Amino acid sequence: MYCTMLTLTAVVLVLILAALPHIIWLLLYVIGKICGFKVSYAPFGWSALGLSLLCVLLLIYGTYIGRWKFKVTEVEYINHDIPKAFDRYRIVHVSDLHLSTFNDNKQKFTELIDTINAIEPDLICFTGDMVTIGKIEAQPYTNDLQRLTAKDGVISVLGNHDFMIYTLGRSEKPNADTDAEVEKLTVYERDTLGWNLLRNAHQIIHRGNDSITIIGVDNINSSNQGFKTISRGDLPKAMAGTDGFRILLTHDPSHWQAEVVPQTDIPLTLSGHTHAAQVRICGWTPASWMFNETDGLYKVEDQTLYINIGLGCTVPFRIGANPEITIVTLKSE
Repeated sequence: MYCTMLTLTAVVLVLILAALPHIIWLLLYVIGKICGFKVSYAPFGWSALGLSLLCVLLLIYGTYIGRWKFKVTEVEYINHDIPKAFDRYRIVHVSDLHLSTFNDNKQKFTELIDTINAIEPDLICFTGDMVTIGKIEAQPYTNDLQRLTAKDGVISVLGNHDFMIYTLGRSEKPNADTDAEVEKLTVYERDTLGWNLLRNAHQIIHRGNDSITIIGVDNINSSNQGFKTISRGDLPKAMAGTDGFRILLTHDPSHWQAEVVPQTDIPLTLSGHTHAAQVRICGWTPASWMFNETDGLYKVEDQTLYINIGLGCTVPFRIGANPEITIVTLKSE
């Protein structure tokens, strides 16, 4: 599957880059005919060849090197509402495993799990898209996934791909086929892996007399950002009965501006989904064409969003947008 996607991506990019100089030359040639001057073809032909080769080299780099250059990002989050018992509480935030990414290099996945465990986090939060097309992708990685260790365990939510809409029919409405497959993934995360998968629910974590609440929702898509996917989340239901310091796990960051900021006072939200388009060049990512918030840290008054750009791929390359493990350290002012 990934070889096919890589081939198609490479062909499209090469054709676009090869065509650009020719289009420019053709326009100048027509203008030259009208205005009485001659435009040499040679510079444009060489430019087309050079751009095509550059594209091929970047794709080779992104597939065989960039895809495996895992980075650890450390973020300090300061808020005076954080209970004293949770000062310096460390959360490892990961997202978008898309496990079939690792089929051609399973050793890298084992190394990834070792890296996360070596951090010795208090909590691991996974913000969705374990798989790309189906639960079967997860089977070869069960032993490694079961090794993930944190003092307060692993809390997860479902992303858009986890609803199997790209293989079983894209639909906003529940149907028997997708619901059965989603239930299999739910059981797998909860029973086989021992994770606390929050489906429009919350978990309270205690430290003595202090506590924080982790809220988790199924994927919620905001139609004015990104691409239309699926919205099954119910934030009011997930929040019911919660108070004190709260952290929201929601896969799609467009949910933050659409509902979280205008309708709640949740101070910290963790998301994934964008992958930063798996391309970042000099700080710019094509994801900015679709999303208001693409990667990293964002603030609106007293509310903060962090977007992790994921560990896996939907197309098998990463150029500049390295797969990410985020360590969020909570600090009381």
